[in-house]
Amino acid sequence: MKKFVVQINLSAVALPALVCSLLFGGCTVGPQYKRPAVDVPGMYRGLPEAEAAKAPESIGDQKWAEVFQDSQLQQLIRTALQQNYDVRIAATRVLQAEAQLGITRSNQFPVVNVDASGTSVRNPAIGPIPSYTFNSGRIIGSASWDIDFWGKYRRATEAARAQLLASEWGQREVNATLVANVASAYFQLRELDQELEISRNALASRKESLELTQTLEQHGINSILDVRQAEQLVYTASAEIADLERRIAQEENLLSIFLGQNPGTIARGKELTDQPHAPVVPAGLPSSLLERRPDIRQAEQQLIADNAQIGVARAAYFPDISLTAGPGFQSATLGSLFSGSSGLWTFAGNITQPIFNAGAIRSNVRLREAEQQQLLLTYQQAIQGAFRDVSDALIGYQKDQEFRAQEELLTQSAQSAAQLSGMRYKAGTTNYLEVLTNETNYFSAQLTLAQARLNELQALVGIYRALGGGWQQ
Repeated sequence: MKKFVVQINLSAVALPALVCSLLFGGCTVGPQYKRPAVDVPGMYRGLPEAEAAKAPESIGDQKWAEVFQDSQLQQLIRTALQQNYDVRIAATRVLQAEAQLGITRSNQFPVVNVDASGTSVRNPAIGPIPSYTFNSGRIIGSASWDIDFWGKYRRATEAARAQLLASEWGQREVNATLVANVASAYFQLRELDQELEISRNALASRKESLELTQTLEQHGINSILDVRQAEQLVYTASAEIADLERRIAQEENLLSIFLGQNPGTIARGKELTDQPHAPVVPAGLPSSLLERRPDIRQAEQQLIADNAQIGVARAAYFPDISLTAGPGFQSATLGSLFSGSSGLWTFAGNITQPIFNAGAIRSNVRLREAEQQQLLLTYQQAIQGAFRDVSDALIGYQKDQEFRAQEELLTQSAQSAAQLSGMRYKAGTTNYLEVLTNETNYFSAQLTLAQARLNELQALVGIYRALGGGWQQ
């Protein structure tokens, strides 16, 4: 790249005048950021109209301790937010962005250095040359300033500041995700605990039934087929217990990792059926989601940063203007180092204008503009995805409640059928196949109901997460 360079020596009088003119006459090239227009729906799909017409409060504005009221779950979340490695890594990213902002911002200011040296030389007498001592001192200050006339460094600082905000919103996103993951894993653990309790109760009941069947077979009342069918129920419950114990231990390991700890046991709080949750949760206004969701705010800050980088790229079209100064003192004797006659100084100005670079500057501007368009689409995509997340969670919560209500009725019916078939079998009015069928149906219904209750709580976690909750302390 060829450059056209003009070297100007300035007097002490002309320099301040030039600096003032450059400071007050400077400009900032590049586009000013303006939030893009987005298509925001009037209400969330899946939210009942009666709820949409209410006050615009949202569960996403609530602190996680207000949403998850199990004291043991709250303690797990606190521990995770303090010790989880993803949270700590995100915090270091914020520190890195703060440091980078300081580095970038420093380019707007002059660089000042000082260099001091002293020399003392003594030579002995040599022949006719008498001995002598020579002392000298030198103090030189230097200052250089690349004047930000076109706003290149101001735009770079704007970009760095936006990246800092993006990293802070990224940290909040990590916190919100962790809160949701811990709550979801805890509810999953409590559901497995309930399944294990169901399986153990079923195993105890089936062992009693097997003993009765064996006694009846020994007295010739039942056949060996009835015994084998009773054994199947026992073995099924035993196998289910072993599998559930495996899944519980692995779920505890997952929660331990969320807590930043080695795998170990997890303390429990309320039962799955005792976890508080409202039939309908407030969703708030869709427009407020743009301000609350950390991932949307992070995407916008990244868009702002890249928008500012366009200005940095365009500033390369214009001349670089820099000033240098070097005042100081130099004397052959240290005692007169700061006398008026020992002073020295230099002032210089430099203007560099690119002339030919084979289109590198133009291509760099186009690159930044293309990156800005990509981040614009990413921002719009994040908003669209957020509305879908909320809608999916609201629909899921409503339908999971309906499914759970039907499963409760089904479980009650299956329990009644199992009890009736047991009574009929003991009275000798039916064979064990009927007991086998109804016991199996009841056991399956209990497990499905436990899963339905879990799904309802998981949908609540999904609503809270989708509405941007979880990062508020």
